[in-house]
Amino acid sequence: MRILVTGGAGFIGSNFLYYLKAAHPDDEIRCLDLLTYAGHLESIKPLVDQKYVTFIRADIRKSTDVSHAMKDADAVVHLAAESHVDRSIHDAFPFIETNVKGTMCLLEEARRNDIGRFHHVSTDEVFGSLDINSSDKFSEKSCYSPRSPYAASKAASDHLVRAYANTYGLRTTISNCGNNFGPYQHPEKLIPRFITLLLAGRKVPLYGDGLNIRDWIYVEDHCSAIDTVMRNGRSGETYLVSGRNEISNRALTEKLLSLMGHGSSMIERVADRPGHDRKYSIDDSKLRNELGWKPRHSLDISLNETINWYRDHRNWWEALAENVPPPF
Repeated sequence: MRILVTGGAGFIGSNFLYYLKAAHPDDEIRCLDLLTYAGHLESIKPLVDQKYVTFIRADIRKSTDVSHAMKDADAVVHLAAESHVDRSIHDAFPFIETNVKGTMCLLEEARRNDIGRFHHVSTDEVFGSLDINSSDKFSEKSCYSPRSPYAASKAASDHLVRAYANTYGLRTTISNCGNNFGPYQHPEKLIPRFITLLLAGRKVPLYGDGLNIRDWIYVEDHCSAIDTVMRNGRSGETYLVSGRNEISNRALTEKLLSLMGHGSSMIERVADRPGHDRKYSIDDSKLRNELGWKPRHSLDISLNETINWYRDHRNWWEALAENVPPPF
């Protein structure tokens, strides 16, 4: 299969390329990435050097760039996105440009090129927030209720994908996933931020009361879900992805501290960020029952593996950590 992966030099994208190499070594992979602050060519250099991946530095907002990269592709996996909520609160415009305009450009070129499958990777944040004590879960039938500029931009992109499927017959699938963690994640995100701060002997900033609940998944499991939906999902359908690891930010912080040999004295309480969603919870039974997918990694083991990766790859993250925006 000839697959174009957008954002393949980013966190999930780079892990997805390594997953494809292991699972489908005969595929022909192109990676389109603009190499913004969150994209790092060194993350996928071994795959480029092995000629498994053809790297194309290009902008998904430019139709000429996209048309060239998409030529003769069998499938597109769209991962390129601005994804950090805090940055979207500081400045929402790049999120609209990349996540909305960029997705629109990709969809239009996919229509023109008659792409066999356009898979769009999205987030559970498009569904908004649940009450902390609620037993409700997000499902494919949940109403959209985004509460941050980032979530709103992803919601808009989801709607565009569905519109192209319904209006033009483009063969699409969408997956909405919970919080990812693992190797190659930018140290602005919670888990790598806390790991790298602790490795540097610094305290970790915990927003508000720390009781906000998230559904976490190890990135390799998410990659296997993306691959499963892209190859086997029904055209026009959406599938939710969950690691079924619901945990509060406070409990996750304490778990990381314990795994790294620290106590609660290393927590710095900071003011909560604006519009901080209280709880995410995902029902992924459609994906599991219909396509037979399930995660393989436990939370504790994969957290330990992630800690070890950052400990062993200081040269990858130390310069990046210097430019992480401060908490609100």
